[in-house]
Amino acid sequence: MTTSKTSPESQWATLAKRLEDLKPAVATFTICDDPDLRARLSDAKAAAADADAALKSLGADDEPARPMFELRAKQAMAELTDAQKAFDKAAISLRFQALPRQELENLQNAHPASEREEEAGEEYAMDTFAPALISAASLDGMPADYAKHALDTWSAADAQALWRAAWGIQHASRTDLGKG
Repeated sequence: MTTSKTSPESQWATLAKRLEDLKPAVATFTICDDPDLRARLSDAKAAAADADAALKSLGADDEPARPMFELRAKQAMAELTDAQKAFDKAAISLRFQALPRQELENLQNAHPASEREEEAGEEYAMDTFAPALISAASLDGMPADYAKHALDTWSAADAQALWRAAWGIQHASRTDLGKG
């Protein structure tokens, strides 16, 4: 029996094609200003997780109660589905993608920190860099002036979360070094 061997060049060509086809990493930032919907969704997630855990923990002695636990899990999942639909209808989702490394470096270089900012430990002029990065990474076309507006007028927590979504995806790793 003969086995065909693939040449290293052919193997590399296949790998190179797959590497070139990789899409940039994407992060989604979701904001909802309805506290009742956020609470409902959070409660529904917890109830569904509890019901599922209870169902999975049933032992042989608990078999007579299994239908009750299955019904509870089914009802919890139905409420979770309804809560998620209501939340999704009211929420706004923004998507951000990782920029090519050189594009990110160029953007950073275009917004150098002032001496005062450097003394404070900043690497960039955050008042201009943050909105520029948010805009550049936005898959929804958010202009830098709107990003600046959001950073200046949203609550500190929401503004920080917006920044983290755009900045964080720039540093999200999709690699696994595995065992050598």
